[in-house]
This record gives sequence, structure tokens and C-alpha cells, in this order.
Amino acid sequence: MGRLVTIFGGGGFLGRYVAQELLKAGARVRIAERDPSDAWFLKPLGGLGQTQFLPASVTHVASVEHAVAGADSVINLVGILKGDFDAIHRRGAANVAAAAKAAGAGALVHVSAIGADPESASAYGRSKGEGEAAVRAAFPDATIIRPSIVFGQEDGFLNRFAGMLAMPFVPVLRGDVKFQPVWVADVARAIAAAALDPNAHAGKTYELGGPEVVTMAGLNQRLADATGHNPTFIPVPDAIGGILATVAGALPGAPITRDQWLMLQADNVVSPGASGLEAFGIKPTPMEAVAPAWLVRYRPHGRFAPQTKTAA
Repeated sequence: MGRLVTIFGGGGFLGRYVAQELLKAGARVRIAERDPSDAWFLKPLGGLGQTQFLPASVTHVASVEHAVAGADSVINLVGILKGDFDAIHRRGAANVAAAAKAAGAGALVHVSAIGADPESASAYGRSKGEGEAAVRAAFPDATIIRPSIVFGQEDGFLNRFAGMLAMPFVPVLRGDVKFQPVWVADVARAIAAAALDPNAHAGKTYELGGPEVVTMAGLNQRLADATGHNPTFIPVPDAIGGILATVAGALPGAPITRDQWLMLQADNVVSPGASGLEAFGIKPTPMEAVAPAWLVRYRPHGRFAPQTKTAA
């Protein structure tokens, strides 16, 4: 029998790819979700009995302990972009780490984010940094993965911006801020490798980024080229952007919150000298190699539209 790996957040955007990598490697996968039915779509990806589903929340200690019982490795993918960051990113991460250690798990992979810093101006970045410290305190040999912006067919990043390009005028906040978008399948391969080969990655921190750095303005233009749109991009001055994020950010469905605005004040790129995908033997995948396959739906006439550029 293969290793038993518990994944918290296995039914999410990144989780589905991590589960697929583990199942392909022959591992048994236990998906821990608040509502397990959200992840049932994963069952056909594995063999008979290879995938298990349990109700669990990282904020509920007893459910976490039940989910990690007997697991060889534990992966925590749970994160939020708004809400009670401390409950999820710090206390929730600490719950998972403590339970994994107590259960005798051989490996813990904790997914954080580039920009995690207990001194961050944003609650997101601060809670991510505090979460890393809590994980290290409870499970010193944990592997910490810090991705840049993760993109893929189901993401809320490229798809969000591409969906705006049909408008004649598109506002651009923080046009000079830099990202290093990394493909979800590459991130999933690294996480699975860390869970399946704990001795090689125990106690280490990795920052995962794609093969190139792009600015916010540059990304919008590349998406416009890939989808056949030609909107007028309107750079929003920082003073106005900050006010909009503060005033409108608290409203339901706001395009950006005050905390997300604070996150945009710093570049989201791999730190110089940091270990990354190469440590797992993974060559980063460029956006233009994979993104056009799903961005085509944003073209004016979909797959029937003439495509003169392939950039993404």
C-alpha cells in the first residue's frame, strides 16, 4: 500500500492538482474538507479505495486530529483572501502542525505564500508569517512552500483579469508591481514530492515562481493580446486606488479590499538565492505554453476567433 497523505483543502483550486499528483504516484489520499462533497469529483482520479473523504476544519481541533490519525504525511493548503486571517492562517496552521506531530506523521507540508512576514503591513501577509512560525514551533521538520501567484484553468487570477477585458476601459491598480506567476501543476508536483520524500525536504523553505517576472500593467496587456481585446487601460494613481480600496473594499463583492491593496505595495517575486522549483527537478512552465488553452473562451468569438498572438 502507498503512503497515506491527508490533504486539508484538497478539494480547492491547488488541492485538486496536488491530489492528482499523489494518486498518480500510488499514494492513498485522504481529503479533509469542511464539506467533503465539495471534493467528491476527485474520486474517479484514483483506484478503488485509494481516496478517502472526511469532514474537517482547521479551526476545529478534534476534527483535525481525526483527519491526521494514521497519516504518513500531512499537507495543509487552507488559505483565505478575506475574513479571519488569524483563525485560518495562524491558529488553524498551528492546529494542523500540532496534530500531525502528535499523530506521528513523517512529514508535514505547509503551503504559505511569498510575502509571508510577521511584520507585514497587510493582515494576510502578517498572518501567513505568524502561521509559518507556529508551524515551525509545533513541527520543526515541516516543509514550507511559498508560491507566488498561482495560475491555472480554474484560478481566480488570470481568469479575473481576462474577464474584464471586454470592457472599453479597464482600470489598472499598481501597474508597476511585479509578480512571478507559477503554474498550478508545477506547484502541485513540488508539494507532492515534498510529501512523498520527506527526508529530502524536511525543515526547508521553498519559494516557487514561474520563469519570468511581469508587472501588473504588462500582464493586463498580454492577456488582452491573447484574448483579442483592445481596451483602453487607465492607470489608477496610488492615492485614488488607496481610497477606493478603503471605502469600497468593505462592500460585498468589492473588486479589491484594503488588505489586498496593502499586499500590492510590495512585489510578489522569489527572493534572491531562495530554493525553488529547481530543487524538485521541475522546470517552470511559461504562461504562454498553457494559458491560451483556457483563455480562448474570453475571445470575442471563442475558438472561432482569428488568433494573431499567442502571448498570455
